[in-house]
Amino acid sequence: MSTEAEKALARRALALLDLTELGDEAGEAEAAALCEKAKGRDGVPPVAAVCVWPRHVALAKTRLAGTGIRIATVVNFPSGQETLPDVLAMMQAALEAGADEIDLVMPWRAFLSGDEAEAERMIRGVRATLPAGRLLKVILESGSYPDAASIRRAADLAIRCGAHFIKTSTGKAGTGATPNAVRAMLNAILAVPRSVGLKPSGGIRTLADAGAYLALADDRMGPGWATPETFRFGASGLHDALAAVLSGEAATTSSKAY
Repeated sequence: MSTEAEKALARRALALLDLTELGDEAGEAEAAALCEKAKGRDGVPPVAAVCVWPRHVALAKTRLAGTGIRIATVVNFPSGQETLPDVLAMMQAALEAGADEIDLVMPWRAFLSGDEAEAERMIRGVRATLPAGRLLKVILESGSYPDAASIRRAADLAIRCGAHFIKTSTGKAGTGATPNAVRAMLNAILAVPRSVGLKPSGGIRTLADAGAYLALADDRMGPGWATPETFRFGASGLHDALAAVLSGEAATTSSKAY
């Protein structure tokens, strides 16, 4: 049986969850099922947002109307190698379909090769055309960086270019979120005067995983900092694990990383 402390942590994490369906073959049926799960039921609270492919934004908008659950989508995903005009066209279509949040993969390969100007051009270009009230989350793909110092530099760049959130990973690379990456990103957030959020994503599947990242945020930023406005988990299988804690059942861990 789950303890009351475990249940409280599960509820806290669910309220911060971007419930995600970015499977390569995901169709409308999968996106619709995701939206139903996102609403919560039987003592499981709703999540903060869903994150779906741009092609499923309109469906999610309809399914989640009136719930307060936000709709996120991805651009320049997962490669980070599309052109700025193509990214802007995809983003505009997603916004018109009802997207509230844009998760943009920064050109991390260019960044790591020394072409920081390309990464900056992409982020600034997207941020400049984003309407007021919509959020930009910049995905660093932190698991592909050689060290914490380079993650910090990428986080600093994304924040400087106007990111509302910085996000660890696409979940499509070999390594997702790690404590070291999250520490580096929290340090970057702490160094600026404006509010910037954090989204750990990739490989977060259990209550223990969620608790560890929330503990890092609480320790570095203060126990009241992590709210849906400043902290999200990007995950698919995490929802089932958290729901199982609330029902007192053994969780079935998803094989998905994102």
